Amino acid sequence: MSASPEDMEPRRSRSAQVNPTRNDPQTRAGRRAPAPAPPSGDDPGAPSPDASAARTARPARSRAAQVPGPRAPRRVRHTIKKVDLWSALKISLCFYVCEMAVLVTALAFLWLVADAFGVIGSVEKFVGDLLSSKDFKFLSAAMLRGTILVGLVLVAIQVVATVLACAFYNLFAELFGGIEVTVIQEDAPAGKR
Repeated sequence: MSASPEDMEPRRSRSAQVNPTRNDPQTRAGRRAPAPAPPSGDDPGAPSPDASAARTARPARSRAAQVPGPRAPRRVRHTIKKVDLWSALKISLCFYVCEMAVLVTALAFLWLVADAFGVIGSVEKFVGDLLSSKDFKFLSAAMLRGTILVGLVLVAIQVVATVLACAFYNLFAELFGGIEVTVIQEDAPAGKR
């Protein structure tokens, strides 16, 4: 039985397969070494050519096997050590002002709907009877200004509370460590880069 040339090829290291031009003396010697001659049938203790070839050489890999495919998503742990107080102030101010604008708009819309159905007139009459006043009226413009003023005061309190909470977080993060967040990183598809 004769061995094929691929079975007789000497074993190469992984680095030699990836980069054959590397200046590794063992790799260069392995490439230049001639294929070993099959042992003669005179020596009964010598291993057969198939057994020695199977131990010393493995089949060459194809190029398609070396092309990397999509990697599995990686889990990366990050720790939030510090929150910038200036950025917390800006974001919280924008958030709470927008919240106030939505609430004031919703209250004004509800006021108009209640006025259209006569609910405001009934409430004015009821409050007038309680206060023994025949001409009690809600002043719509004054109510709107009061609502906006109360909303601005609440916005200021909420912004200060948020900035103080961030300052306390920074203090506790220095003492005990911050919040750990696990992020999953996935490779973007080739078409979406």
